[in-house]
Formats: sequence, C-alpha cells, structure tokens
Amino acid sequence: MYDILLTAMIVVGALIIIAVMMQPSKQQDALSALSGGGGGDLFATQKARGFVAVMQRITAVLAAIWFILGLALVYLSSH
Repeated sequence: MYDILLTAMIVVGALIIIAVMMQPSKQQDALSALSGGGGGDLFATQKARGFVAVMQRITAVLAAIWFILGLALVYLSSH
C-alpha cells in the first residue's frame, strides 16, 4: 500500500509541475505594475476566465491530492 501511494504521489507531483508550466505567463502584468504606469492596477481583482481558470483549478486539485497523499504516507509510515 505504501509503494502504491508513493508512486501516486510522484505521478501527481509530475502532473503539478506540468500544470504549472502550462499556465500563461503574467510577466507583462508584473512589469506594468512596477513601471509606475499601472500602479493602480496592482491590487485590482480580475476573475480568471477560460484556459487560465481551468489550469488554476487543475493545479489546486492536484495540490490537494498531493497533500492528502503525503498525509496518508506519513500515517502509514508511522504505523
């Protein structure tokens, strides 16, 4: 059981890396916020839409699964 969970954790970890790398870059937003021209937009909240929203949800779900698998591995290793 421990080996199965460990393998699942490694696979989920690789999927998290892929999901993070697939997210669109926000470099332009950061540059405009620091250059003085877009200082007011720094704290403006915009809801993610489309592909960005899907990738954020996938990343959050994979992170939760990875965390739960980690807790299960700790529990199994202590007993």
